[in-house]
Amino acid sequence: MSEQNGTVVIGAGPAGLTAAYELLRHGRSVQVFEADEVVGGISRTVERDGWRFDIGGHRFFTKVPRVEAFWHEILPDEDFLTRPRMSRIFYRGALFNYPLSAMNALRNLGLPEAVRCLGSYARARLRPPKDQSHFEGWVSARFGWRLYSIFFKTYTEKVWGMPADRLQADWAAQRIKNLSLATAIRNALVPRRRRTDVTSLIEEFQYPKYGPGMMWERCAEQVRERGGQLSTGSWVTAVHRDPARRRAISVTVNGAGGQRTEAADHVISSMPISELVTALHPPAPPEVLACAADLRYRDFLTVALVVPAEFSFPDNWIYVHDPGVRVGRIQNFGSWSPYLVKDGRTCLGLEYFVFEDDEMWRTPDADLVALATAELERLGLVRPDVVEAGYVVRMPKAYPVYDERYQHNVDVIRAWLTEAVPNVHPVGRNGMHRYNNQDHSMLTAMLTAENIATGSTHDVWSVNVEQDYHEESSGGDSRRGTGRDAPVVPSRIIAAPITLPEGADERAPVAAPPSHA
Repeated sequence: MSEQNGTVVIGAGPAGLTAAYELLRHGRSVQVFEADEVVGGISRTVERDGWRFDIGGHRFFTKVPRVEAFWHEILPDEDFLTRPRMSRIFYRGALFNYPLSAMNALRNLGLPEAVRCLGSYARARLRPPKDQSHFEGWVSARFGWRLYSIFFKTYTEKVWGMPADRLQADWAAQRIKNLSLATAIRNALVPRRRRTDVTSLIEEFQYPKYGPGMMWERCAEQVRERGGQLSTGSWVTAVHRDPARRRAISVTVNGAGGQRTEAADHVISSMPISELVTALHPPAPPEVLACAADLRYRDFLTVALVVPAEFSFPDNWIYVHDPGVRVGRIQNFGSWSPYLVKDGRTCLGLEYFVFEDDEMWRTPDADLVALATAELERLGLVRPDVVEAGYVVRMPKAYPVYDERYQHNVDVIRAWLTEAVPNVHPVGRNGMHRYNNQDHSMLTAMLTAENIATGSTHDVWSVNVEQDYHEESSGGDSRRGTGRDAPVVPSRIIAAPITLPEGADERAPVAAPPSHA
């Protein structure tokens, strides 16, 4: 069928804007509707009073050449910085290397604790946990209980807001691939040139000098320059379908100009797939609606605090494993780019992982700034009374939750969409309810645009199926895929999250939603 009405793209994050740009490259007409007033989604750069900061950290690193080429087509090379990758773990006032270095960890722990950790590891080797199907048992078997409790347990539970023994082990297995305390110690002693069995993380990455939002703001400009229509503050409330023709035929949009209906030959959706299902008219069958209602999301808030530059640190971020504070991770935006901060100052972003109905989500900004300031001081990372300003950014539905029913729910929804409305195309992280990084989201959009424009039959759902960690440099591993999946967590725990003294997100360094790369 030849295109008459063009393609409607729902959402102007990385997936939506990439889809629009690629369709225009093929000469197709495009309308993009973004509910927010700004583009970029979770990859935006927030600006407040001249300070810029990410919603989490966004390392521009990819194994996908066409994504790399896209980035540099949108922004010239001079707009990219090459930044060193550095992140550490904060525990009991000390900073531990991440990935874990055996010698650094044992030195920071001190001899008595190091001996206890080694003894705990020996016990785990002699009598490994019987149940290694969950995160706690799997990691304890490879590091011993004491090291697990120090470096894995607290942060993981902050991220997901549930006990670590409720997380499935398969995600840990892919994030700590081939690694145990024994291999960590051996790698500390064996010359680097002989280390071939454990993959390592990338050492540097690209970064737009004014933040990731710079990429998507410029992409939005180019979409408009190339003839595409892009409307912000425009919420798609309905996707109308013709059951007889098995097609979506139009969308209803609410915006500043009121409500209107736009015809569409194709709809590319990066909105949460649960919301897409409920937006379809006539409604989906009850079993499909039930699956959509059963999908859940993890929400995210950042408290950005302005402090003197003397309190900067070289890390992009620090993971906070102290159970006495709620903050899970602290960004140093000055380490991402000097263009994000001001001379003589830096901006530290304290990240909290929450559910949208949590009390913390509803806490006023001033109270959150006060909480974050107190926690930063309690950790000893700044002196009292040095915080000069604070800003709060809330990001709902930052991460899809991967409970024990999510895969079934997505499979049911996907099968019904394929049968009932094959011209509706879910893309991106929330659009597919999959743990896609920025480049994965972009690739799903590229392949979808190609399918629409050329009639190709790329399987978009095969993107991000590899078990390797996305930011690993594996020395020639050519297996198919670009990233990794996420943990499976029991839905009953998500439905009634526990209350943790340290709070409840992408995130243990080894098992968490990462850096939205």
